Amino acid sequence: MTLPTGASRRSFVVASVGAALALGTGGTARARDRSPFGRYGSPSARLDGRTLYVHPGGLGDHTTVQAAVNAASGSGHTLVIAPGTYRGTVAVSAARTELTWLGASGDARDVVIVHDNANGTQKPDGSGPYGTTGSATTTVQADGFTARDITFANDWLRADHPEITGTQAVAIKVQGDRSAFLRCRFLGHQDTLYADSLALTAFARQYFAHCYVEGDVDFVFGRATAVFEHCHFRTLRRTDLAAAPYGFIFAPSTAVANPRGYLVTSSRVTSGAPDAFYKLARPWVPGSDPTARPMLTVRETRLGAGIDAVEPYTNMSATYPWQSQRFAEYRNSGPGAVITVPANRPRLTPAEAVSHTRGTYLGDWRPYEHR
Repeated sequence: MTLPTGASRRSFVVASVGAALALGTGGTARARDRSPFGRYGSPSARLDGRTLYVHPGGLGDHTTVQAAVNAASGSGHTLVIAPGTYRGTVAVSAARTELTWLGASGDARDVVIVHDNANGTQKPDGSGPYGTTGSATTTVQADGFTARDITFANDWLRADHPEITGTQAVAIKVQGDRSAFLRCRFLGHQDTLYADSLALTAFARQYFAHCYVEGDVDFVFGRATAVFEHCHFRTLRRTDLAAAPYGFIFAPSTAVANPRGYLVTSSRVTSGAPDAFYKLARPWVPGSDPTARPMLTVRETRLGAGIDAVEPYTNMSATYPWQSQRFAEYRNSGPGAVITVPANRPRLTPAEAVSHTRGTYLGDWRPYEHR
């Protein structure tokens, strides 16, 4: 569900977990009879010695996600996170490998990790703005990270800060290899989901299945090799713009040496905006990597009317036209997929499509077999 105004949307992020907070702290009779950690045990009945429990009211080992991450030193820990709104930034260092986060209720709407920094937000120490990377609510650098049934959000709003021009506000930045997100939600506006890697030469593989992602400008971006399967992308209505385009869903920045960029398969795109007010993608060639050759394949996905079917792609910079990048589609459907100008819709042949599957993108890592 998408709410039209900034204030109501922020209220929705918080209110969506209000009922869930009753678990273990009173509430309905049904809630009182249930553990706040659902089927994942409790501090008195741990799944194993490497499982830690997070509860905002003190019924777990820790009251914040960051405190639990700090305690999970080394490799192979699991955090079971009880329903609640966890406000604040969270960082997972590269040393904390094979870390798993489990939303205890099994519903991502119940467990929300949220903060409200933007690119242009000034740091409290006076050293300057956070920048895009620094704006991330959650940052994951470790390999082997898995999250299930969790919402990652950045609820910074343009309307609240007209003085700030750096409006990128990242919900999560993922840089590690073998990072999997199952039944998660990613909420934000500009630059919601930063699917990236630790270095130009690091081709980090990431997998998103049955996830929901919303935003307006470049809200899925970065240089990772990322597969989005059975995901829902939602473009938001904007009240600060009177004309199209409102924004762009994908802005990959794939390194030229990486043979695999973003793959979207068996998914759907819907919109809260007028018809044709969004582009499907534009290539991002960052100043830090002027040789980047962005790659995006969208296949067997339903594109709603919010996508501009006549010109679904556009440039971020005239120096790097989208036609020179690695953009392609295959057997998409819906009003946003109607081909009116063939030159504007690069398509794979059936023979080429064989190389654009989750198996070819992820190689010997098969997270889809363990969902």
